[in-house]
Amino acid sequence: MPVRIACRQLAPRVGDLEGNRAVSVSAIGEAVTHGAEIIVLPELVTSGYVFASHEEAASVAIAADDELFSEWAAEVALVPAGRGVVIGGFCERGEDGRLYNSAAVVDPSGVRAVYRKVHLWDREKLFFEPGGQPPPVLDLPVGRIGVMICYDLEFPEMPRMLALRGAELIAVPTNWPRAQWPAHEHPPEVVIAMATARTNRVFIACCDRTGTERGQRWTAGTSIIDHGGWIRATPDGGLALAELDLAAARTKSLTELADVMADRRPELYAAVAEPSAAAAPSEAGAPSAAAAPSAAATRSAASAPH
Repeated sequence: MPVRIACRQLAPRVGDLEGNRAVSVSAIGEAVTHGAEIIVLPELVTSGYVFASHEEAASVAIAADDELFSEWAAEVALVPAGRGVVIGGFCERGEDGRLYNSAAVVDPSGVRAVYRKVHLWDREKLFFEPGGQPPPVLDLPVGRIGVMICYDLEFPEMPRMLALRGAELIAVPTNWPRAQWPAHEHPPEVVIAMATARTNRVFIACCDRTGTERGQRWTAGTSIIDHGGWIRATPDGGLALAELDLAAARTKSLTELADVMADRRPELYAAVAEPSAAAAPSEAGAPSAAAAPSAAATRSAASAPH
C-alpha cells in the first residue's frame, strides 16, 4: 500500500525553545492536512544548531519525556487508522545529564524510539556526547522505518546495517551547511543520499533546514528519494511530499542474477569494521591508507556544521 511521506523544511531559531516548539507542532499539523502519514523534520529542530557555548546548548536541552512530544503525538493522531508518525531532531538532555544530538520517533502513542547521533560533525563534539547504540528500525503500520541523523549518512556502513535489518525507509533529519558545487549538479549530500538509496535499495527521506543562523547558510536540500536512487520530491513552499510504495524496498534484486544483498562478500569486508584502519601500517609496496586524506578531512571550513 502506498504511503504519503512529507519532509517539512524549516528555519528554527537558535536558543528559541518556545518559538521552535510552536513551529514544529504547526509543521506537523500542516503535513497532516496534506495527507502525510510519515513526517520528517530537520535535525535539532527544537533548539537550532549554531550554539555559542555548551551552556547555551544545555539551556535548550529537553528530555525524551518532554511535553513537546505529546504535542507531536496529538498532531499525528489525526492521521486516519493510527498510521501517523513523525521523526524529528532535538537537543536531548539524557538521563545521565549529558547532551545528545538526537532524533525522536513519535506516533499517536507517544515516543516510540530515540536515536542519539553516532557520528558527530565538527563542533558538535564540543557540545554533545556521541551516541553509543546503533540506530533503530521500527516496524510501524506504515512500514519499517530506520533513523539516522545528517553526518551518519556519510558512513556507508550505517545505512547498509539498517537495510540488512529490514528498513524500507530511512528517515534522516539533517542540517546541511551551504557549500559550493558545480552548476546544474545536486548538493554533494544529496548525491550521497541518492547513491545510498540505490546501493541499498531503500527509500530515503532527508529533511534539511533553511535560513541563515549566526552567519551560517544552509543548503535547504530536502529530498525524498526512491529505492532506485531517484529524487521523487523536493520542497514546494517548504513542504516536500511523495507517495511511495515502501514494500518495493523488500526486493533487492537488480536483474535475474544480480542482488545487492545476496551478492555481498562479507567475509572479505572485515577491515571495514576495524577501528582506525586508516592508521594501520600498510603492506609492503602498497600505499598507506593514511596518506590519503578522508573526505571529511578535506571539507572546506565554510561547511562546518553538519
